[in-house]
Amino acid sequence: MKLVIAPSAKDDLKEIKEYISVELSNPIAATNVVKRIINSYKALKDIPEIGIPLDRKINVETSFRFIISGNYLVFYKISNDANDAVEIHRILYKGRNYIRVLFPEEYNDIRENFE
Repeated sequence: MKLVIAPSAKDDLKEIKEYISVELSNPIAATNVVKRIINSYKALKDIPEIGIPLDRKINVETSFRFIISGNYLVFYKISNDANDAVEIHRILYKGRNYIRVLFPEEYNDIRENFE
């Protein structure tokens, strides 16, 4: 299966690395965290179903799945069309409001369902 990284996920990785490197003054840890995340999502090429379906957590129908990599959640979808790809959409800190990030237009409706 092919691995496709969305521009938003690439930006997330850059932000994670910059935050840990600059704000936390730890460039070595920043590199290690990003490498760990990349290695985590590379495993999806061989076993894409390993992640947890997001709709089990938020009670809203969605094709997003996620894996946990340390303090980060990697959100992805499995494309079963002619491309057969795992599409990495976002990589977010686990304490962040990922519902608001993934579903900005529907957030209020989903929040009511979630709470």
